[in-house]
Amino acid sequence: MTRLSSLVGGLCLALAVAGSAEAQQRPLVTEDPEPIGAGRVLLEGGIDYAADMQYPVSGLQGNLWRVPMLGISVGISSIAELQLDGGLFDHLSITKRNPAPLAHLVTVTGDSTHAVDDLVVATKIRFLSETDSRPAFAIRFATKLPNASNESGLGTDTTDFYASVLGAKTVRSLRTVANLGLGIVGDPSNGERQNDMLTYGVSFARAMTQKAELVGEVNGRISTRSDPFPGGESRGLLKFGGRYTQGLLRIDAGLFFGLNTPDPTIGFTAGFTYVFDAFKIP
Repeated sequence: MTRLSSLVGGLCLALAVAGSAEAQQRPLVTEDPEPIGAGRVLLEGGIDYAADMQYPVSGLQGNLWRVPMLGISVGISSIAELQLDGGLFDHLSITKRNPAPLAHLVTVTGDSTHAVDDLVVATKIRFLSETDSRPAFAIRFATKLPNASNESGLGTDTTDFYASVLGAKTVRSLRTVANLGLGIVGDPSNGERQNDMLTYGVSFARAMTQKAELVGEVNGRISTRSDPFPGGESRGLLKFGGRYTQGLLRIDAGLFFGLNTPDPTIGFTAGFTYVFDAFKIP
């Protein structure tokens, strides 16, 4: 993993100097085990920009805008929620075309391309609540659907599956969350092959005031193959940011840095989260 050692060092330093936060949402992607609550709905939206993003399947490389990124979580019980996450418009300004297994399928001839983002459908179930002496634990199952097409150069046209164990503990004003799981990623150029991935995430949220928080995380996946096929390579991001809550609305912003060669060198994200009571569970 290139760029990993120095960037992880930065996260460790932040964790050392950070000193309870609610269940974590944007700009973090590491999943908190706490559900949003029965009958509640969480809406989130935002924009992402990633510089020097690489697509090893199509060979495209460039600067990516994702506008808007959308998510909805529905509390179907006191311990479970249903999640839908995706985006309406991914736009890549192409700076380079590299040799790739499915480069011949790309129909884009200009210096930019766009597509709908892949949709992720997930379910999270908490099986242990947090106590003074024990972290909270949950399991999460997620499926990535192939909405982005091969022809755009932004999709792999594979359906991928992920399963993770989530844990979290709050100590004074610091909440730490950890995810560990497995992913099954299909080979875009050979439907008979797959890559088993180790997925991980560690995040923190430090309450600075009653409304403001500092947050950070390292999150990604590690290929179990010594020679992963394009589309099944290791990926990861290091992210730092902040959140501010006013009533039911929370706004956020963050910077992220890629940990592997295909990842963006740098990027930013900004958005909002809104949680409200929508219905009663009978």
